[in-house]
Parts: sequence; C-alpha cells; structure tokens
Amino acid sequence: MGSRSFSPPITILVLVLLNFTPCLALAKTSQCKFPAIFNFGDSNSDTGGLSAVFGQAGPPHGMSFFGGPAGRYCDGRLIVDFIAEAFGLPYVSAYLDSIGSDFSHGANFATAGSTVRPQNTTLRESGFSPISLDVQWNEFYDFHRRSQIVRNHSGAYQKLLPDLDAALKRLPKAEDFPNALYTFDIGQNDLTAGYFANMTTDQVKAYVPEVVTQLQNVIRYIYGLGGRYFWIHNTGPVGCLPYVLERIPVLASQVDEAGCATPFNDVAKYFNSQLKQAVVQLRKDLPSAALTYVDVYSIKYALFHQPQKHGFKQSIRNCCGRGGRYNYNINVGCGQTKMEHGKQELLGKPCDDPSGYVVWDGVHFTQAANKFIFQQTAGGEYSDPPIPLNMACHRIE
Repeated sequence: MGSRSFSPPITILVLVLLNFTPCLALAKTSQCKFPAIFNFGDSNSDTGGLSAVFGQAGPPHGMSFFGGPAGRYCDGRLIVDFIAEAFGLPYVSAYLDSIGSDFSHGANFATAGSTVRPQNTTLRESGFSPISLDVQWNEFYDFHRRSQIVRNHSGAYQKLLPDLDAALKRLPKAEDFPNALYTFDIGQNDLTAGYFANMTTDQVKAYVPEVVTQLQNVIRYIYGLGGRYFWIHNTGPVGCLPYVLERIPVLASQVDEAGCATPFNDVAKYFNSQLKQAVVQLRKDLPSAALTYVDVYSIKYALFHQPQKHGFKQSIRNCCGRGGRYNYNINVGCGQTKMEHGKQELLGKPCDDPSGYVVWDGVHFTQAANKFIFQQTAGGEYSDPPIPLNMACHRIE
C-alpha cells in the first residue's frame, strides 16, 4: 500500500516533463527567419489566384482592410496574410496574378474552390476550381525551375529580359527555396464536392484516404526539390458553414448545440485524423523535414460554439449576403448586383461591422475570425508537435 501512494505523483511528473520536452529543447534554439512563403490551398488562403483567372472578387470584399477588392474572398486579411506579417514579409502574391505581383518573398498557388483531387468539371458546372493541388504543384515546379533560369540569365531569357536587374527584384533567390516556409490549407472542398454530388457520408469517407495520399505526395515532391519546413492546416468544421447547411438538409437530431451539422463535421474530423497520421509518416520518411500539423478545426469550432466568449456577436449567420436564416442565398451572393433604373443596385450587402461576425459570406471567415485563428495557432498550443510558428524551422524528434 505504501509504495502505491507514490505512483500517481511520479506518473504525473513524468507526463509533465514529457509534455514540456519540446519547449525545453526550443528554449535553446533561435527563432526562425523565413525569407519566403510558398502557399498551397483553396479560398481560405487564396490572395488573388481565382480572381486573376475568372474575374476579380468585387466589392465589398476587402472593405475592412484593403479599402476594396484585393483578390481575397474576405472583408480583409486571411490567415496566410497574418503569417506573412508575423515574419515581416510582404503579403504573398498570387502566382496567377500578373498585375502588381512581387515574388521575391514567395508565391501563392492557392485558388478559391481548389481541391486536392482533380474534379474534372468546369468552375461554372460545379463551382470548383480547375487549379487542383496537382496543378498547383506543377505551377510551383515550373516557377522553381524558370525563376532560376532567369537568375542565371540563360536560355531564351537572355533576349526576353534585357533588363535583368528589374526582373530579379521580383523573384526569389535560389537559397530562398530550401529556407522558405511551405504552408498548406486545403481539403475542405474535397469533402463538400462529394456531398454536392449527392454522395452519402460513407461514400465521402471512402475517398478521404486517397485525398490525403495525394496531399502527402505533393509534400514529398516539394521535399525532393529542397523544401524543408512545412506548416499544414487541417480542415475546418464544414458543417457549421451556411453554404453547406442551406444546400444539404439534415435531421434536427443531427444538429448540435452550436447549430452545426454533425455528419459533415464528423467527416471533417475523419479527414483530419487521416491527415495527422500522414504527417506522422512523413516525419519518418523525410528525415530533414520539419513538419507541423496545425489543428485549426478546434479553433474554428470554438468560434461557432462560444462566439461571445471570443468577442463575436454572430457565429453561423454571415455578415455579407441577402436574406434567409443565415443571411445566405445561393442565388444572390455577397457583392452581387443588378441593374435598376440604369444604376447598379447592390443586392448582397455587407453588415455594418464585420468584426462582430465569424462568417463573412456563408463560405469564408471574416478578417476578425482569421486574425483570431492565426493568433491561436501561432503560439503552438494547437500544433503537433507543440511548437510556435516562429520555431517551425526546427525539427522536434
């Protein structure tokens, strides 16, 4: 009996020490200084890719920070913008945007509506971007190769770019690629694509491993080109977003206390568990890589579950839209207009104060929500391993 009384304190002490081991190790290392960010994803991190190809996301997008449209489906900044700010870098230009872009500190290959798996449909047919993750990888591969050909002023660029100095100012250096931070935020659209195609939850879950494997392979490819530092977001609670709730009815018993549809969130959790396992395997297979899995799902769900606790007045009901239970109308999107008596009338109107809302337009988060999510993830409490963003260049064994 006497010996047993000492076991719990010893066990607790061991667990505490194990939990703090990464922190103790990191305390002796320097903060990371990434010279560039290369981002892959969907509308959660698209800084102008889809707008460059299919037309600008018009007003009131961008109203809270940029003063007007800036290629983002948001009233202001995205999480990737706050990541860039944290490292003192310029906002990451969309690779597909030829106007005003500067790639000297990275490039953004994300486009709104992107999936990991190619959907083999047009944007107008399905609403999903043709720039799937395999295309984003091809874009990065080509950008990596051609940017260095320009730097060497070789090949056709000897004649195409007589003003080499001007061109070089807008491109990354060779050493920036292995020292850059590679960020991923993609997978949400792969889940909703199945539901929108009238698949059952079991059918959607059945192809999740393939989606995760394809994402995993792209990380391997980037590692093969010299990429070493990866910051990988899981997917959010899609069952809390109006564009899903309005399109796919669920039973009242399938709605939780936050107002979210549990079947869709359960699939998101399944995707996340598969993704986390894939990251663990990548750590074993890529010995020089520092891979951080970031649980944005938990943070986003907290905003829907207890919005007031985190400073928000509205959770599921979105700021910009027109009518309906959630101020979301699939036929009248945020910023949509119509001609009335020779003038453009705004139908999809924004709320007066987007900072009090979690959801911007029924699909995307507001700048205020994005900032909150970034602040929570940057500290490392939601990361595996539990390291802060500014230490993401250090591999924790």
